[in-house]
Amino acid sequence: MTRIPRHIGIIPDGNRRWALSQGLNKEDGYDHGISPGMDLYRILKDLGVEELTFYGFTADNTKRPTGQRLAFSRACVKAVEALSGEDASLLVLGNTKSAMFPKELIPYTERQTFGTGGMKINFLVNYSFEWDLGFHRGTLGPRMASADVSRVDLIIRWGGRMRLSGFLPIQSVYSDIYVIRDYWPDFSPQHVHEALAWYEKQDVTLGG
Repeated sequence: MTRIPRHIGIIPDGNRRWALSQGLNKEDGYDHGISPGMDLYRILKDLGVEELTFYGFTADNTKRPTGQRLAFSRACVKAVEALSGEDASLLVLGNTKSAMFPKELIPYTERQTFGTGGMKINFLVNYSFEWDLGFHRGTLGPRMASADVSRVDLIIRWGGRMRLSGFLPIQSVYSDIYVIRDYWPDFSPQHVHEALAWYEKQDVTLGG
């Protein structure tokens, strides 16, 4: 590959549908998404990707039944704690003033360097674009909460759905989007290589 995206966004969708396909309860699918996330991080790190953003869960996701909400919250905590054991500059972004934000992740809401640093990792937890952009009663806040996050070159979404679901709307303004039909727990390294091969063929003009 001659052109690797500098910043890749990940939307790991399909956990509930995967669980049902395996004869499990919907909330049982989230734990199966942690290992794929670690595999993906290591693949992209080896390829030289500089920045990676994972979509953990949105503020809208917290409207789901309590069992599912607790399950995806626990999975996000486990994922962030696992990433903190790697070489990375890690930041968790989300509305910490909401009771839906996992308190275990408060220490990660200031960017920290773990190990030897290297890849910049952003993890969106209890995230919404309204919170990010500071919307309050129809007005726009003075500064984006995600100001430390750079423009996203490529977004890869698992689960077959062709939408952004509110993922970093400002940073995604010129992102190429690659959709994988397989559910996130069925992650394969081949998914990544196919997405990067597709990206390499895109004509990136940024409007020029």
